[in-house]
Amino acid sequence: MSTPSSFVVERSVVIRARRSTVFRYFTDAARFATWWGAGSSIEGWPGGQVQIRYPEGTTAGGEVVEIVADERIVFTYGYDDPSQPIARGGSRVTITLADHAEGTLLRLVHEVADEATRNDHVPGWRFQLSLFANVAAQEQQGEVAAVVDRFFAVWSEPDPVVRGRTLADIVTDGVVFRDAFAAIAGRGDLADHVTASRIHMPGVTLRRDGAVLHCQGTALVDWIVEGADGAPRGRGNNVVELDLDGRIARVVGFWRR
Repeated sequence: MSTPSSFVVERSVVIRARRSTVFRYFTDAARFATWWGAGSSIEGWPGGQVQIRYPEGTTAGGEVVEIVADERIVFTYGYDDPSQPIARGGSRVTITLADHAEGTLLRLVHEVADEATRNDHVPGWRFQLSLFANVAAQEQQGEVAAVVDRFFAVWSEPDPVVRGRTLADIVTDGVVFRDAFAAIAGRGDLADHVTASRIHMPGVTLRRDGAVLHCQGTALVDWIVEGADGAPRGRGNNVVELDLDGRIARVVGFWRR
């Protein structure tokens, strides 16, 4: 299939996940369906079938033309409904993956036959790739709630050795922590800050209050501080940035009296 190169949809998106994680979504039919819709599937080899079922019922598809592990996939694309502007397999989609400081840079080129069809598909790809970025990041950093809970538990852990080991496991070496009482950087400085907080706020417990909201490597967490008697001493929110290994790289805390 050949289409004029002047009529192309071009999109780039940075996905907060490693290339190997992102690429799985083009070889694993179950993962492929998570960002297209239930019933979608892909056969991750040249000549393999691509089947897309959008949530509202529209179906489309084509076949894999080329695939290079962790780097590139080319497939044809079009709709099963003859009233749609592209027949099944009637256009070409090329997706390339490259390393990026924040994860993976995905570049998409969708070659189509005319300007109107190109313009119609720009918002669709903007939306679809945004969904993909969220799905892949959720897999890459899927343990965020557990990591946050361990981070909060450190503040009431009496054993400094355990505190140090836990922080070494869940935060980056250069972790940044900022709130009304802290403007610090580095895991060692954070460990010292936690130790000091135990002196000035003895017997308190910090715990998560509700579900963690996570979007593409950034989490929003509500928390509550309780005294030894269980009475609330303070509430607030943390904005938490994660690295690609799911460790905490940055925390900004907000106290609510």
